[in-house]
Amino acid sequence: MKVFFVNPPFKAQYGKFSRESRSPAIGHSGVLYYPLWLIYAAAVVEKEGFDIEFLDAPAKNMDEEASLNYVSEHAEDTRLFVLDTSTPSIYSDIAFAGTIKDRYPNAFILLVGTHPSSTVTETMEADGRIDGIARKEYDYIIKNLAYTIKNNVGLEKVDGLTYRRSGNLIHNRDAEYITELDEIPFAAEFIKKHLDIMDYSFPAASYPSIQIFTGRGCPARCNFCVYPQTLHGHQYRLRSAQNVIDEIKYIAANFPRVKEIVIEDDTFTVNKKRVTEICNLLIENRLHKRLKWICNARVNLDFETMKLMKKAGCHLIIPGIESLNQTILNNIKKGTTVQQIEKYIANAKKAGLLVHACYMVGNQGETKETMNETLKAALRFKTDTAQFFPLVPYPGTEAYTWAKSYGYINGRYDEYCNEDGTMSCVINLPEISAQEFVDFCAFARKKYYLRFWYICHRLWMGMLNFDDLKRSLKAFAKFKTYLFNE
Repeated sequence: MKVFFVNPPFKAQYGKFSRESRSPAIGHSGVLYYPLWLIYAAAVVEKEGFDIEFLDAPAKNMDEEASLNYVSEHAEDTRLFVLDTSTPSIYSDIAFAGTIKDRYPNAFILLVGTHPSSTVTETMEADGRIDGIARKEYDYIIKNLAYTIKNNVGLEKVDGLTYRRSGNLIHNRDAEYITELDEIPFAAEFIKKHLDIMDYSFPAASYPSIQIFTGRGCPARCNFCVYPQTLHGHQYRLRSAQNVIDEIKYIAANFPRVKEIVIEDDTFTVNKKRVTEICNLLIENRLHKRLKWICNARVNLDFETMKLMKKAGCHLIIPGIESLNQTILNNIKKGTTVQQIEKYIANAKKAGLLVHACYMVGNQGETKETMNETLKAALRFKTDTAQFFPLVPYPGTEAYTWAKSYGYINGRYDEYCNEDGTMSCVINLPEISAQEFVDFCAFARKKYYLRFWYICHRLWMGMLNFDDLKRSLKAFAKFKTYLFNE
């Protein structure tokens, strides 16, 4: 029996749709995330001895016709199709899943991802051809469902599954979160066997790079962040430090072209003791001489840990700064302070770490004055790179509940992306429209990147490091169209 995992096509005529980005879209800078959650689930199922097939249509820029042709050529003995989804693409994803059901009526069609986990009944009722949804963290749900289908037994014991029976929707009890993460196969091993690293790009990292997770869940309570609220919860569950090092050793030995590892944990630096252990092991095994790495790091990260991370090969950290207004930070339950942000930026520079700063407008309490406060601070901080985006309130998040309850959300799910697949803005506050948020972010990007200091900074960094120059040129080649046309 085969289990077929599909990252479906979406807007292939415009570029590569990055479904597993925290804000799914076709990125201005050419970003394409590995479909890591789908990868981990497929690796678990393959480890259990099932035949698997894996199609990442966006990675190959495949449209619907090409994707369906691929499915037809590789679907022999498939009894379970697993399709990834996202909010902007959900209507397309459902339709694509329905087409597969029409062609393979005896197969079970399962949807996974943040959107169906948050809109279970709505998604199931959208198309009767969908057989089920794996809610929240789905690796073991799919494994158990595969065994159930293979053995032709009832679905009622598959925790975390919603399915149809006699025309009714059945919601089995929730599955428990996975706690023994060392049992999950390495993403890198699966990537080596089934994917092409050259298809994926993370502009903040040297190309090519590999993304991995070293833990799941996030203890922070940011009201907009989608993965902790819809898939993985707020308990930060960890792989052991040695398990992480073993995967990095595998990458170093098996991917000679890979120059960098992107640690995609929502906040890798939550557990200082574990970060220290991983860094020391990287140094002991001399892996820091072979591979650089970057990670998401909250603004409460201390200077001593920053210095150790730098010594262990980390060259860039990514904080969600969001706003420089304390009231807004409190409103969105960020759990950080303006003082922490200021200290973090100063310490990162002292430690020799680059910073990719993430800013967001449109949250509760936002005004034109607070937006300008944030931009002024961003210009003053002079981080290596910065991004400015409007709030995107995804179903299942507190931000979505807030925006919807006040009538601030404008549009259907397919309006979460523009026609060309780039990220849109769907939120209108009483005194600031969606278009004004979009215009401000475009202005902020121009103000940030088209200033004398920044151009000199990029040239200087390129002189110091040729990989950095190539990274910058690759990102700029994609980004320039939006930067100059906005």
